[in-house]
Amino acid sequence: MIEKKIEISMLIDFYSQLLTEKQREIIMFYYNDDLSLSEIAEEFNISRQAVYDTIKRTEKILYDYENKLKLVQLFQNKNKAIQNILDEVIMLEKIIDDETNKQEAKHEINRIKQLFHDFLNNS
Repeated sequence: MIEKKIEISMLIDFYSQLLTEKQREIIMFYYNDDLSLSEIAEEFNISRQAVYDTIKRTEKILYDYENKLKLVQLFQNKNKAIQNILDEVIMLEKIIDDETNKQEAKHEINRIKQLFHDFLNNS
């Protein structure tokens, strides 16, 4: 359940402006503010079932947007690429700290440059 909450929260972050105001408010109350169906129903003066239906319908809309636009996937891929580059920089730092030969340091620098090149070309 926590994974789904995180996933939906990310989808909300990326696609909430594509929802209607009511869909956006209900889904944000439910996932981001952790309000119950009853609390949301009271806020909008609608039934719990209407809130539930709106949440399920809005979840489907958010997943459809992601399937078409893939903004969350792109964001996650870019974060992973940045983490890989950071890992390589840390590796280079260790090589330099160990005072190993220049050739190994140059090799690591070239790997980092290639990672940056790949990152920029995939952006």
